[in-house]
Amino acid sequence: MEVFMNDFTVYAYSFDACLDNLYPRCIDTNLVLNFEKCHFMVTEGIMLGYLVSNRGIEVDKAKIHIITSLPNPTSVREVYSFLGHARFYKSFIKNFNKIALPLSKLLQKDVEFKFDQ
Repeated sequence: MEVFMNDFTVYAYSFDACLDNLYPRCIDTNLVLNFEKCHFMVTEGIMLGYLVSNRGIEVDKAKIHIITSLPNPTSVREVYSFLGHARFYKSFIKNFNKIALPLSKLLQKDVEFKFDQ
């Protein structure tokens, strides 16, 4: 059986300590690293769609650009898609559910889908 992991993080206070922690874990779990895709000693990076750094967890500006560049939804399917993208960052948006309510209502059964603005 093969298992693929995209994000694997090891924390330590020094590079040597990171390697000391990482190497035994890889051996114990038969984990093989693709060093072309590995990043060592970085101060920030994208992990699971979020920018993680010493400042904490932040939104990925590239993903925000993609969301804001989406065309206005013209079908129920496009509303689902847009809300899916937007909900990814709802923890960063105060009153997200209240803001998204007009679009969410369009997903209810027997609601006329009409955009006039």
